[in-house]
Amino acid sequence: MSPEGSGSGQPRGVPDEEPAGRAAGRAAGRADPDAAGRAADRAAPAPPLADVDEAALADAFELERPRLLRVAYTTTGSLTEAEDCVQEAWLRLRRLDDPGGIHDLRAWLTTTVGRIALDALGSARVRRERYVGTWLPEPLVEAAGEDDPAERVTLDESVSMALLVVLEQLSPAQRTAFLLHDVFGVSFDEVADVVGRSPAAVRQLAARARRDVESGRPRFPPTPAQQRELVSAFAAACQEGDLDGLVALLDPDARLRDDGGGKVTALRHIEHGAEKVAHVLLAYTRRPPRDLRLAQVNAAPGLVVHDAEGVLSVVAFTVDTDRITSVDIVRNPDKLTTVHVLEGED
Repeated sequence: MSPEGSGSGQPRGVPDEEPAGRAAGRAAGRADPDAAGRAADRAAPAPPLADVDEAALADAFELERPRLLRVAYTTTGSLTEAEDCVQEAWLRLRRLDDPGGIHDLRAWLTTTVGRIALDALGSARVRRERYVGTWLPEPLVEAAGEDDPAERVTLDESVSMALLVVLEQLSPAQRTAFLLHDVFGVSFDEVADVVGRSPAAVRQLAARARRDVESGRPRFPPTPAQQRELVSAFAAACQEGDLDGLVALLDPDARLRDDGGGKVTALRHIEHGAEKVAHVLLAYTRRPPRDLRLAQVNAAPGLVVHDAEGVLSVVAFTVDTDRITSVDIVRNPDKLTTVHVLEGED
């Protein structure tokens, strides 16, 4: 496994120390994942945990799990790391002598996971310096139109590939300050405690990060239906070898990022420009792929592909107005072990 690769998608904590209500909580979250996550972010803080037993504590923790996974995933860019961070937060909560002393469980868990994820990100940055080729986040994939995603991270704009790629350019402290405050609504005083800076310094970190994030986001993002249409046209142009048609779909300054992690053939650099990107993409599809399916990739229409050699790839797109500005291809097999969109389908 590569340093930044994903594992099975299951946390590696001690099974008998996981929350008792974990399976039930996951099932509830999968029943309506968008509502579960976004409603949880808007909900009032959890009441004090007075005289709770372990079952009640586990149930309270499960209610926060989708949000906590998003905190950790957006910080680390890895679902495996995210689940490990959330598992560690549960173990810390369980080891408290008096969990009833926590007056706001949501705040305690969010800052705890934020601190654990920040530590994990610091270690990951060192490993990424030795990473072969371009590093991309582990993608979150579900079947197109699926209402019951396997992932346990609520799929919305906060996990978009465009945002995660921009966040990767920030320092760990900037990334944490922006995410905890701007995305997850944690006060600057609490964020300061997580990153070990003063509240004033954290405000500056978040402000600088906010400028970078806004400059890297699409100015005029399309509707999901428009993006699905564009991705479908992209797939057709690649399969038909239509260079002109493909160039017409790409922004003149389009970028192609390709993450093979040294495990499979992939670009070692970022390709720029519609013509160059189109030529590379058509070279990839010179031999027809075994299978190509539309999927949801990090909350947006994308593709899951088995190429002619059977190598699995997940393709994410960033679209601004009516042109594709970025094509991000994850081919590192260690990051794709949870991708099952094509299995069992006709």
